[in-house]
Amino acid sequence: MSNKQTCLLLGATGVGKTLLVKRLQMINLHGLGELGTPPPTLPTVGTNLTDFTLKRKKVTVRELGGCMGPIWPSYFEDCSSVIFMVDSANIAQVSSSCIQLLSVLSAEPLHNASVLILFNKRDMPCVMSLIEIKSLFRMDDIIASATQPITTLELSARSGQGLQEVLRWLESVAVK
Repeated sequence: MSNKQTCLLLGATGVGKTLLVKRLQMINLHGLGELGTPPPTLPTVGTNLTDFTLKRKKVTVRELGGCMGPIWPSYFEDCSSVIFMVDSANIAQVSSSCIQLLSVLSAEPLHNASVLILFNKRDMPCVMSLIEIKSLFRMDDIIASATQPITTLELSARSGQGLQEVLRWLESVAVK
């Protein structure tokens, strides 16, 4: 396998993908103690590429804007892993996010990709419990029927909760 791997970062518009990447960059460079206030972000129109060096392996995270959902499949061929983000504070978006996730998991080029499903915005006051959101997604059924190894994590890209676990997951898939 080459020394460079690509991880797709997918999710609906406004779930926090750009903030996640900016925060992961900060932790990767300076450690968890240097997070500070969240940087400003704008909705991604198109794609953003961010390189991380983890355990001497280069991982490129390719963030695809939520509005690009219809053309996500054109990026599936070249990736070894997928991070799929869900806004767990936006109940109105859950069903469309579930449909998008199922579409991603059923794509032939991704049948062997490692998948991380992130339930973001855990710091919001109106957030659903993890049990509720996993139930709405029927996460147990999805994991049981998927061909890919799937990991789920809670996250707050804003506060920093769960960011270290995301980097550990990226490291674990980079060394495969």
